[in-house]
Order: sequence, then structure tokens, then C-alpha cells
Amino acid sequence: MRSIRSINHFQAHRFALLLSFCFVLAARAQMPVGLQLYTFRDQIPKDVPGMLKKISEMGFRYLEGGGTYKLPKEEFKNLLQQNHLQIVSYGADFKELQDQPEKIAEGARFFGATYVMCAWVPHDGTTFTFDDAKKAVAVFNKAGKLLAAKGLKLVYHAHGYEFQPYANGTLFDYMLKNMNPAYANFEMDVFWFRNSGQDPAAWLLNYPKRFLLLHLKDRKPGTPENVTAQTDVETNVVLGTGNVNIAAVMKAAKKIGIRYAFIEDESSRSLEQVPQSLAYLKGLQK
Repeated sequence: MRSIRSINHFQAHRFALLLSFCFVLAARAQMPVGLQLYTFRDQIPKDVPGMLKKISEMGFRYLEGGGTYKLPKEEFKNLLQQNHLQIVSYGADFKELQDQPEKIAEGARFFGATYVMCAWVPHDGTTFTFDDAKKAVAVFNKAGKLLAAKGLKLVYHAHGYEFQPYANGTLFDYMLKNMNPAYANFEMDVFWFRNSGQDPAAWLLNYPKRFLLLHLKDRKPGTPENVTAQTDVETNVVLGTGNVNIAAVMKAAKKIGIRYAFIEDESSRSLEQVPQSLAYLKGLQK
């Protein structure tokens, strides 16, 4: 009897491990594609209810955003709920993150967000210095610790100026090394990584635990590279038609378990291009 029980216990344990492994694979296979609301920065303020309805009709359920377009936050939240939309990543201004992280946490929690995203570190013109990077690291670590205590995850969205040279590498290398992964990580904008001469998919695979979210946008072939974050918004093209290699990015993102990827299209053609980008992503899943 003991041997039979031992065998049954072993089989049950092995089944539990297999089931757990399957859940992990399923979780990694699922990467919801959301929308960064900045994509429709020109259209939404003119008709907030109508545009949220249109966004929902496109098939989006998850959003990254921060403002309420001059609406009371309760009213804006109700509109989101009516259209089956949820803000999962809440945008935060750097100065507010520095001076009022509690306010940022309150706003993120009000909308039910999991992530807080900062997209810009103030600096002089096109020059991003070591002092700028050092200050950013200190702010992100301090604010990130407070946010983590409230169940929120802080990510920084680099724009490419962080790839200016420093020591034997770049200022991004410095930030990556000195931002505490327990409190502050990154959202990769694949356009800006590629625009800075980087390989987005390789970065994802090399640092699988540091990139938690993605911005998906493609880059017109022939666009000059730079590390100043100065590029014409019209170089944003339909996903799959540019030189970012979105297919490789998505493959890498799924492999490392990126939780959400947000389409962001800054061009004047965003209303026309976003549905085409969605169709391209769906084609990759077949």
C-alpha cells in the first residue's frame, strides 16, 4: 500500500508541475494589445465619448493614458467602463512623480491601473547629461518604492536621448544598472530604440526582466538615426511596413512574457493606420 500511495503522490505532484508549466506557457502566449491614447491626441478632445466608442469598436480593451480631457475623473471613468475600456498603464509627469508621487498613486489606483509610466526626463535641448540621468535614477527609485508599496509598478519610457555616450557605454546603460529593478523598470518604445540605432528584439531578449511593457510603432525606411529624440512624426508607419522588424519584436516579447503592448501612432494618419496595424498583428498570431 505504501508503494502505491507513493506512486500516486508522485504522479499527482508531476501532474501539478505539468499544469503549472502549461499555465506559464499560456500566460506567455497571451499578450493583449492595447492603445496609447496619445495616438488620438488630436481627435479625442473634440469628441471624448465618440472617440472612446470608436476605440472600443476597433477592438481595444486596454489603454495607456493619464488625462481625462477636461472631464471630471468620475465621468471619464464611467465612459471608459461603458465602452469596456480599462487604463492599465497610467501616465505620470516627471516633476509630479518627483514632488507628488502619492498623487500619482492615487490617480493610478482610481482607474485600476497596474503600471505607472513616465515618458520624459526634462533636459536642456537635445543634450541629455550624466547629471540628468543621475537625477532621473534617484527620482525613479524613490517614487518607485512608494508606488510598489501601493501595488503599482513604475516604468520609464526611453526616447533615445538616453543612448548618448557615457563611460564605456551609454547613459541608458547607466540607468539600467542603477534603477532598482524592485522599484523601477522600463517600457520599451520600439520605434525610439530603432531610431537610436538599437535592435529592440535583442534588448528584450538580453534583459527579459527589465522591460515590462511595449510601445508598438514602426519607422519609415530611410529615416536618419539619431540619439536626440528629434524625428518627424510622419515617419510613423503601419506596423509591419517599416524597418523596426515588428515580427521579431513580437516573437521576443512573447518569449519573455511582456504583459501589455500598446500601439502608438503619432502620425497625422493614425485613424487610418491603427486598424491596419491591428490587422497586421492579428496576422502574426495565425
